[in-house]
Amino acid sequence: MIRRRKEDERVHVAAELVGNTLVIRLQGELDMHTVEEFKHEAERYLMDKRVKNLVLVLSKTSLIDSSGVGAILGRYRTIKERGGTMIAVGLRPVVKRILKLSGVLNVVETAESERRALARL
Repeated sequence: MIRRRKEDERVHVAAELVGNTLVIRLQGELDMHTVEEFKHEAERYLMDKRVKNLVLVLSKTSLIDSSGVGAILGRYRTIKERGGTMIAVGLRPVVKRILKLSGVLNVVETAESERRALARL
């Protein structure tokens, strides 16, 4: 059975710079259908070499598949090469489980809120 995607399942990506930290807020599903939008928006900001850290706000993210995990790890590598830190914020149980099983949480820090994540950096 093929599941049809509804328009409201699309990912919404909002990004902003806070000092030398890129804050990306994701809403919806980060999967093979939406990962390019996430990567494009992140890379647009990461072209600026002054960006050192990344806070990924996932409190409104309902699902991440393997392509989403790969995209997150790709941005993590960029941040790590710059000597920075990546923090995932507001993980829902299903998203936390996916990130834990995939090993992402072995390298990416977590925080309860965006404010606390930014305070650590």
